[in-house]
Amino acid sequence: MQDNVQGSEVIVERLSSAGIIRLNRPRALNSLTLSMVRMMSAALDDFSADPEVAAVIVAGEGDRGLCAGGDIRAFYESGKAKDGQAEVFLREEFRLNHQIARYGKPYVALMDGITMGGGVGISSHGRHRIVTERTRLAMPETGIGYFPDVGATWLLPRTPGETGTWMGLTGLDVGAADAIYTGLADLNIASFRLPDVLETLAALPRASTSADVEAALRNLSSHPGDSRLRANADVIDRAFAFNGVEEILAALAREDGEFAAETRRTMLARSPTSLKLTLRLLREGRQSRTLAECLSREIGACRQILETADFYEGIRAAVIDKDRNPKWQPAKLEDVGAETIDRFFRPPEPPLAL
Repeated sequence: MQDNVQGSEVIVERLSSAGIIRLNRPRALNSLTLSMVRMMSAALDDFSADPEVAAVIVAGEGDRGLCAGGDIRAFYESGKAKDGQAEVFLREEFRLNHQIARYGKPYVALMDGITMGGGVGISSHGRHRIVTERTRLAMPETGIGYFPDVGATWLLPRTPGETGTWMGLTGLDVGAADAIYTGLADLNIASFRLPDVLETLAALPRASTSADVEAALRNLSSHPGDSRLRANADVIDRAFAFNGVEEILAALAREDGEFAAETRRTMLARSPTSLKLTLRLLREGRQSRTLAECLSREIGACRQILETADFYEGIRAAVIDKDRNPKWQPAKLEDVGAETIDRFFRPPEPPLAL
């Protein structure tokens, strides 16, 4: 199977027993479009049905990253035009995340370089998640007036202690050691050895199991170094144990050291609405029984956030005008009442079909 059409946003090919999906928008950090989501989903279906394919590998073209997330400029334009395409994209992206989480064959994501937002969605839900010394992983959505989606409200609450809450609220990026510590990745492999990953997996017998793939990858892996989040776990767990953003910020102010101070400064620059929405979604996700339940809740919140000023202001400041100076509405946490957050939790209509 091969789709090496010049200029294609996704390159699909088979190398012996390995099915390979390459995101091919390197100048845009392989940001996802609707057509890319559809091509990925179709390729996964084809590889699933192909008895010659033992494992599927997802990688990004270029040397800057696997995927920086969804194409937020396209989101901005769709939302402004009210043409409904932003919601179409999100619904199909969430279905792809669910498809990856339930995929029957070994699914290997090469999380080399920038892996953020939707990039986490197409990797961390997979069975074999590979990071490198270049990995920069994040769910940075509170910085653009949005919230961690693509099933992050399922993934983040299942990290050690409150590290997922820290990641979701701050949006700060982490490296290989932290990605493995949080359970969002499995193994560290040096970037220069990624071609060896392809060759090794392609050489596996067609009947190889996930355990066979794991053993082959482990033979190529190396120690990722020390985890910053592990070193600061006590601070994170003390400060982020609360169910209110104001309480978390007050707890951070009582902590000594630069880690707590940096965390607090970062949160104070984020959208107050996004912070409160994200915290509630993470707490709801912790009580959820399935990924599908979280994705359904997220799509309901997505529909509402497309109607909020902060979403457009955040994208304007980040990628349109690039002044990095968003003016949030409301600008203060105390002005974001419970009724404001409640409206994000209306059941989606129509329901998300998974």
